[in-house]
Amino acid sequence: MTEFFATAPRGFEELLAAELRDLGLASARVQRGGVAFTEPLAGAYRACLWSRVANRILLHVARFEAQDEQALYNGVQGIDWSAHLGVGNTLAVDFTGVRARIAHSRFAQQRVKDAVVDQLRDASGARPSVDTDQPDVRINVHMMEATVTVAIDLSGESLHQRGYRREGRSAPLKENVAAAMLLRADWPALAAEGGALIDPMCGSGTLLIEAAWMATDTAPGLLRTRFGFHRWRGHNDTLWKPLIDEALERQERGAENPPTILGFDQDEGAVTASRDHLRRAGLADWVQVECAEVGQLQRPADLPRGLLITNPPYGQRLAEQHELVPLYLSLGQVLKTQFSGWRAMVLNGSGCALGLKPERSWQVFNGPIECRLERFELQGRGEGEGEREGEGVNPAQDLINRLQKNQRQLKKWLAREDIYAYRVYDADIPEYALAVDVYNSQDGRWLHVQEYAAPATVDAGKAQARLRAALSVLPSALDTAPSKLVYKVRQRQRGEQQYQRMAEQGQYLEVQEGPCRLLVNLTDHLDTGLFLDHRPVRQWIGEHAQNAHFLNLYAYTGAATVHAGLGGAASTTSVDLSKTYLAWLQRNLNLNQLNSPAHNLIQEDVMGWLQRCDRRYDLIFLDPPSFSSSKRMAGNLDIRRDHVALIQAAAACLSEDGLLIFSTNRKGFKLDPLLHEQFSIEDRTAWSIPKDFQRPGWVHGCWFIRGCPRSLR
Repeated sequence: MTEFFATAPRGFEELLAAELRDLGLASARVQRGGVAFTEPLAGAYRACLWSRVANRILLHVARFEAQDEQALYNGVQGIDWSAHLGVGNTLAVDFTGVRARIAHSRFAQQRVKDAVVDQLRDASGARPSVDTDQPDVRINVHMMEATVTVAIDLSGESLHQRGYRREGRSAPLKENVAAAMLLRADWPALAAEGGALIDPMCGSGTLLIEAAWMATDTAPGLLRTRFGFHRWRGHNDTLWKPLIDEALERQERGAENPPTILGFDQDEGAVTASRDHLRRAGLADWVQVECAEVGQLQRPADLPRGLLITNPPYGQRLAEQHELVPLYLSLGQVLKTQFSGWRAMVLNGSGCALGLKPERSWQVFNGPIECRLERFELQGRGEGEGEREGEGVNPAQDLINRLQKNQRQLKKWLAREDIYAYRVYDADIPEYALAVDVYNSQDGRWLHVQEYAAPATVDAGKAQARLRAALSVLPSALDTAPSKLVYKVRQRQRGEQQYQRMAEQGQYLEVQEGPCRLLVNLTDHLDTGLFLDHRPVRQWIGEHAQNAHFLNLYAYTGAATVHAGLGGAASTTSVDLSKTYLAWLQRNLNLNQLNSPAHNLIQEDVMGWLQRCDRRYDLIFLDPPSFSSSKRMAGNLDIRRDHVALIQAAAACLSEDGLLIFSTNRKGFKLDPLLHEQFSIEDRTAWSIPKDFQRPGWVHGCWFIRGCPRSLR
């Protein structure tokens, strides 16, 4: 009888202990970081071959106290290493510590290696070599404060490396974590009862292969050609070979009636990788993988029960959240509508809402990422679905009511004004600090949802729970597919941040605004390319631009330019510093057949350009950012500080009867009284705010400015 220790992924120690007991290792007991067991050597071999959850199987060699590096060296020297390796073998040392007396793990690792090598060299005159990649014997040393435990790693490479993954190809889900998910879902029992399995985001096929091997009673270590014990001097091949023979017999019997296992992924590269791994695992003939999006998934009619299991992407970067939220909501919608009677298991590392209440969940780790492993029992309506899936009293019912009320109040106005893109909600309920915009495009209805950054006084946990509740109800409340919800966190933007990309999807939607067709991009930038609150000003420009020479300063994507062009402007000039937005503007002009020389685009700092401008314009639209800086600008722009000089410079370009429209969304902004002395100014703020933005505290200002003293020209 020998003492062994099996390491486990964090959160799966109890599961590993149960698995080892099922393998006949009755002594298995949970300890920190894994499971200890005291068995004959054959029991450790069985664990190496059959454990689906363990990382490593370690054979205990010695335990001693060491207060410093010399004591560590002496303790290791006290072990008879000739029983484990010879001078012709290679070795490697792994060292880990918890509050260890020797804090520097590399130094401790070196001292352990020295102790082993020195002992063997003193005895034979030769020394073994070090091979950190594939050593003959891997020595594992763990130091808890002053207590040192020395072990031989019988696994070699981690047991999650089954042998079917192509070398150099990593996966976001380790094989033993996938197996643990399947065991938590009780997949072996479901498979034995004839249940099917579907992974709608199968990636490189890890869950599919692990599920197939469980269902066919295939040992997870059967493909491996090398274990750590193979070159260890204590290895007993007469114990090992019968285990291999038994595993092969069990695999042959288990493959006689395999269950239906299907995988899907929207990425063709992932589908190709899955098929390759299935072939290498010997499963290509009966595990099917196809290319499909989650939202399109339908349960085959001949599969009444089974397990849907998946590891969705986590999106550790904030910019990825706009993709993840609709993805998780789509998955939740598919579970509710397509998989009644099934069980579902989701490894949720993002915290995004599925719109379902898990029947049970566990805190686990996939590598360094903390996750919730969530299990759902999916039942049809009338069978307790509301109670079990949280569809009774919705925690966000007040938000649903407000959204539907706002939609009703806007409905006639939207139809009368022929408006296709509008704001339906803007933090109307303080607990739900969101702005929700609707974009009706040729590609259907989309929701653009922005979360205002919560103040420090708001409890982060409660705010996150409310956000998840809100995002889960928005699609159904506004009759939109979950896959067409885009979510972002809106924070104060300074300098060139307003131009920075959040993603690289390049997905543009076409929306209509009056006679204009305009392109919006909901994903790649914080803003979409269309400021909805400026709609009345743009429409007015279109109605009054006939035969006018129009100047659009800080032109952005040129929606006002398009209105002016379609309104019959004699010419338009659009000035902006951003190459990205001017290219977008040109696409908008092309979309509206306004790609003539009469429409001029200038990439330049506005203030610098105005100072050299020698033309006169009948109509000027000036809507500058609140703050802007760039390497291509002389200094920076602060609209409260600089608006007088900016307005004066723009007004100097007006024709004799020309009009300058100035607007800003700078909080606390006030026009300098000096401007009232120099110009005829009409405050048009109230008129300029459209019905969908008329809320208390909305930050917006708009003024019509006429006249220009000769001294400013």
